[in-house]
Amino acid sequence: MHIDILTVVPELLTSPFEHSIMKRAQDKGLLTVQVHHLRKWAVNEYGQVDDYQYGGGAGMVMMCEPLANAIEELSKEKNYDEIIYLTPDGERLNQQIANTLSLKGNLLMICGHYKGIDERIRQQYITKEISIGDYVLSGGELAAAVLVDAIGRLLPGVLNDETSALTDSFQDNLLAPPVYTRPVDFRGNKVPDVLMSGNHKK
Repeated sequence: MHIDILTVVPELLTSPFEHSIMKRAQDKGLLTVQVHHLRKWAVNEYGQVDDYQYGGGAGMVMMCEPLANAIEELSKEKNYDEIIYLTPDGERLNQQIANTLSLKGNLLMICGHYKGIDERIRQQYITKEISIGDYVLSGGELAAAVLVDAIGRLLPGVLNDETSALTDSFQDNLLAPPVYTRPVDFRGNKVPDVLMSGNHKK
């Protein structure tokens, strides 16, 4: 799977993909994550990618031209299955969405910033809008990292034990049960007898 991410703060996306499971996925060649600085497509030599919003109000809006030019240029290199905008008013991310997206080949994620992106970009280019919760972040970068992680760990071969992902919380619309490890007795608090019985069905 290949994932491109458009952002004005690429530094925020350095660490999440350089460690743990996401790093192993990339090292195995199962996942490629490429972060693109939107200012590469800025409208002037000052690196401008945002402007004041029509109608007044505080906060800047990411402009049409940089986003459209970036999406169109990247789309010449990859045929995207989805162009995803991370936004608080998108569809709430859940395990089923992650499962569906993990079956795709190429994804492009757009990280909003400031007061968001020009509505015309949403209308003309975006195929899916996703929220990771009913709250506001400084930008879509952290949401993009969450989405990549949720998708990437589902790719076949990424986890050492592939059945692990199938027994995760939410895979069957239920939460995983409490789990225990050694010692059996920790300061008088013991592992439930049924887990020590050897009867896996129970």
